[in-house]
Amino acid sequence: MTGIERISRQLKRQSVDRIGAFEDFWALTIPKWVADGKMKEGENPVDHFEFDLDLVGAFNYMIHPEAQEQILEEDENTKLILNGNHARLRMHKKHASTPEHVGFEIAVREDWERLAKPFLTPDRTRIRFDAYRTIKARAAEYNRFFCWAGIPVFECIHPICGHENMLMGMALDPEWVSEMAATYADLNIRLMEILFAEEGQPDGIWFYEDMGFKGRPFMSPDMYRELIMPHHRKLIDFAHGRGLPVIMHSCGFVEPLLPYMVEAGIDCLEAMEVKAGMDLLRIYKNFGDRISLMGGLDVRPVVANDFEGIRRELESKIPFAKKNYGFIFHSDHSIPESVEYDTYRYFLDLGRKLGTY
Repeated sequence: MTGIERISRQLKRQSVDRIGAFEDFWALTIPKWVADGKMKEGENPVDHFEFDLDLVGAFNYMIHPEAQEQILEEDENTKLILNGNHARLRMHKKHASTPEHVGFEIAVREDWERLAKPFLTPDRTRIRFDAYRTIKARAAEYNRFFCWAGIPVFECIHPICGHENMLMGMALDPEWVSEMAATYADLNIRLMEILFAEEGQPDGIWFYEDMGFKGRPFMSPDMYRELIMPHHRKLIDFAHGRGLPVIMHSCGFVEPLLPYMVEAGIDCLEAMEVKAGMDLLRIYKNFGDRISLMGGLDVRPVVANDFEGIRRELESKIPFAKKNYGFIFHSDHSIPESVEYDTYRYFLDLGRKLGTY
């Protein structure tokens, strides 16, 4: 079977020859493997590992998409920047990590109405037509399932006002948060309409929406249902109306939100971060008849280059999670540069072997 056939069928939980596979890598991982002589300079990991899926993020969601980052302070290890979202962030220079949130000019509804909302318009300059066209053509050449990847609502809101202001807004001014979510949902839909009309549709939609941290989601299930879910449903209805399945990535512990995410219409949940409390087999038991699953394989033995630990992890999960054909191979997060090439190759090859029907 081809990648597009395999993933298309798995998202409907239909029989396949083996589970599909995909992976994300930290920024320095592939360059390290190139330096180690394991991969060629410029080689794409999707090609190298013959993944079944490819994706591209083609939209710029900044309030001011053409704004250049301003460096406010800088030292040997970090730099403090002001970006096009009116956000001050401290970035690490020597490794990839989540930036420190230093300050946000948008903290309440009035700031949003003055500094953000008037500028969040579906301008063509927000769309990377060339990147979408290139990856779409590459996926078609190798018969891979191709996803447009974007950020729906929660992951658009907190970069402009910070998690603290956003979550306080959910409690104290919920209509403001709902308005922000609606604005970004509409922006996504209009930009997708423009892009797909000119460049053709993808095979599916991939949404990045990190709604949890260790042991808890960022919001209660009721708050998700009232403030975020209606806008997820609108986006998913748009995708389904065009025949496009929806994969939703969400790091952290989001299991309490999952019944409503399923109700909103997601076709696949991706990541299922073990160290945050997510459990692939429990989620498979409770939701595997309604959605497909991608990830949930603890990356920690991979990071430790522990071959025996990898074997135990995969053998304890894949034979069970693959039973209804809806499990797609992926780590529970992504692959950092501490992972040796041969370790990842073992992880992937064993996963494919265990996932063969």
